[in-house]
Amino acid sequence: MFSEALQQTTLATDSNSPRQFLAFNLDSEEYGIDIRQVQELRGVDQITRIANAPSYFKGVLNLRGTIVPLLDLRLKLNMDGRDYDSFTVVIILNAGERTIGVAVDSVSDVATLEAEQIKPAPTLGGNIATDYLLGLGTVDERMLILVDLGRLINEADLAMNRAIH
Repeated sequence: MFSEALQQTTLATDSNSPRQFLAFNLDSEEYGIDIRQVQELRGVDQITRIANAPSYFKGVLNLRGTIVPLLDLRLKLNMDGRDYDSFTVVIILNAGERTIGVAVDSVSDVATLEAEQIKPAPTLGGNIATDYLLGLGTVDERMLILVDLGRLINEADLAMNRAIH
């Protein structure tokens, strides 16, 4: 399963080894995902829309003959939508036989974090879901919100992925 494969990639690291995260931006916040989940980065190409899909499911891309579903991470995280521009990046994720794209505002760099630079995610309680957070990483004055995309991308998203293949 795609989400399980992403989680295994994220969790299969010696906790004392440095970890690398692809840093990307949504609004004014900086997020990070395990670099091993990333297949490639690309600009936004021609998107084919799919009718009756959730608002965060933008459609599909043709990636060298492979049909790849595209999720807008801003909308998936209940942020305000934004038009895509020249800074918008599609992060292509690969886990096993599944490929999915997520659109983000921009990508900044790859950050290497030691175990002591990663703090546990806060528990906010109530109706605020934080189970997709790995923690908070600090690099100098920057704070990265570390995301486990295997937990964020749920079964409904994967069902759409299966439906278009």
